[in-house]
Amino acid sequence: MEEPIREASQQVSEEFKTLVDAQDLNSLRHLQHLILGRLQDSNAVLSHYNDFAESCFADVSLEFSRNTRLLKSMKADLDYIFLKLRSIKSKIMATYPDAFPDESTSDAFDRRPDLELPQ
Repeated sequence: MEEPIREASQQVSEEFKTLVDAQDLNSLRHLQHLILGRLQDSNAVLSHYNDFAESCFADVSLEFSRNTRLLKSMKADLDYIFLKLRSIKSKIMATYPDAFPDESTSDAFDRRPDLELPQ
């Protein structure tokens, strides 16, 4: 039983060999090798770029975290300063009611947008 199957598969493979020219197969093999070389070169370039990007990210992330801490500290300091200014202004308003002519000018003193409120 195996012998007829083997003969049939051999006959089919011989038929396939006659369908495709050997020169065409060689040109396809050559093109595949060219493409493989280009893909390997691209892979090497991407590996080097990934290494470079990783080192840059490590440098930048340290600076970024340091600057983030600095900005948070500055925000806390500014919030404290503006809280004190509002407190001083309310004390001045209580002591000297005519110190600020009307409420329309109070908006001119603190024109910062409130970043805590959603927009």
